[in-house]
Amino acid sequence: MSRAVIYEKNGGPEVLELRDVPEPHAGSGEIRVHVGAAGLNFMDVGFTKRPEIAARFGITLPSGFVSDFAGIIDEVGDGVTGFVVGDRVFGGAIAKSAADYVVVKAPSDRLWHTPVGISDKVACTLPVAGMTALAATAAIDVHPGDTVLIGGAAGGVGVFAVQLAKIAGATVIGTASKDTFEFIRQLGAEPVEYGDGLVERVRAIAPGGISAAIDLFGTETAEAALELGVKPERISTIAAGPNPPGGAHVTFAGDVSPDSMKQITDAILESELAVPIAANFPIERIREAATLQASRHAHGKIVITLIHPPYILHTFH
Repeated sequence: MSRAVIYEKNGGPEVLELRDVPEPHAGSGEIRVHVGAAGLNFMDVGFTKRPEIAARFGITLPSGFVSDFAGIIDEVGDGVTGFVVGDRVFGGAIAKSAADYVVVKAPSDRLWHTPVGISDKVACTLPVAGMTALAATAAIDVHPGDTVLIGGAAGGVGVFAVQLAKIAGATVIGTASKDTFEFIRQLGAEPVEYGDGLVERVRAIAPGGISAAIDLFGTETAEAALELGVKPERISTIAAGPNPPGGAHVTFAGDVSPDSMKQITDAILESELAVPIAANFPIERIREAATLQASRHAHGKIVITLIHPPYILHTFH
């Protein structure tokens, strides 16, 4: 037997249960990963509450939980090339990753070798949040000289978007609550409080105007950017639905090539990009982790870690 987080009815974190389940095995064309860490995203808690959205991703009840994982391959099925037992990997398996084992097809567009120097705790934060941030910045062609307004700058995607925009040479203004301002400054952005009066506050901080915007939470930032004269083609959104304000870009992690992940891992290894981990919970405390994620008040990423037998423990650090 092995363990996995399962939910059988829709609802909040209270529906999540850590259960003993039959141990899965790799079939032909598949690999099995012994999971060391799983990274929570807001979409994960969204799936548990909103079955209509979960259904778009093929999720039905009963379901597993969490999409992003990192660990070590311990089984390889017939016909698999490019991966062997003992390889450290990270990737995505929608609603399956909060478990001792995850089985994925190989090759896969959502599976990467974990570079030496990057821990499982960091690697498991990258598939959704890192690639979404990369897609959002690429969609609006962030470049040197830009002043970019980023809404939701302290969140799981925001911490990547702020730093990627900075790496591209832009000046960044990030919306946040006042108690997050110092954290935003540490990421390299100028904080501004969200809510009523955002346009006036941005004008005060950036009298020369802004040239681009990324909205990671609703539509407030996109609407403010339009009012500030930013063209729709230089505004990207991830949570505004299919009809964003003014015809701005709607972006997803899948909008960039899987090969683009190297841009993120290289930046981490070169100390250009930091991955703030707001909280780290053992899998036994999955409900607490999901509650914090659902609050959207975490500064950075939330990670779930799993305990492994001594003979493989050293590979996860």
